[in-house]
Amino acid sequence: MNIEKKILLKLENAGFSKNNKWLVKGVSLEVKQGEIVTLIGPNGSGKSTTAKIALGIYKEIEGKVNKFTNKIGYVPQKISIDWTLPIRVIDFMSLTEDPTDKQINIALNLTSVEHLKNNSLSDLSGGEFQRVLIARAIAKQPDLLVLDEPVQGVDFRGEIALYELIKKISEELNCGILLISHDLHVVMAATDFVVCLNGHVCCSGTPQVVAKNNEYQELFGDRASSILSLYAHKHDHTHSQDGTIKRKE
Repeated sequence: MNIEKKILLKLENAGFSKNNKWLVKGVSLEVKQGEIVTLIGPNGSGKSTTAKIALGIYKEIEGKVNKFTNKIGYVPQKISIDWTLPIRVIDFMSLTEDPTDKQINIALNLTSVEHLKNNSLSDLSGGEFQRVLIARAIAKQPDLLVLDEPVQGVDFRGEIALYELIKKISEELNCGILLISHDLHVVMAATDFVVCLNGHVCCSGTPQVVAKNNEYQELFGDRASSILSLYAHKHDHTHSQDGTIKRKE
């Protein structure tokens, strides 16, 4: 029996202009519970703007934004940190929110960085820091998680491990995820729906449908389909945080 998934976020012809210039226009999408929706597009295509529209950061918009939950976690594209301050991971987790110790431990365990909780942020690798950012966003177990370029500063093997972590979070928390990236690798088999942006919606659908779309192929070039298909297979293994491969039994 198919159970109807709850809609968490709905954008209808949403757009935002600044200084009489449209940063993005005419975006419609839905994010449902337990699903991953990925926004792809080149730099300057309106991905982060769309995320900020969805989160309500931009108020004076065109179109409509409906959020059906107040439990939202967010990992922004950029975060300003004074790396000279001796901030430990455990302190950072409670910097602007008030999760319980149990919630913090669960989030750090889910993102495989619980062993780093007493380490200074400045001592973390790029991949470890991204995992801590994600842990902080999921500590209070949100219904909706918005991730803006969550694999930046991470090498290729680390990217794969982070993508698999994102899928794991979706499954274990049963939350909806809006995932933003300019990297085609992020469009993987785990993604339920893809929206390709270039100031507007060029195309949308499942990864397989988008890969065959002419506008998508024109936007990203000849390698678009081959890169996309790289992840369109069923993994018989998992990738640990350091990139090593573990075969499934």
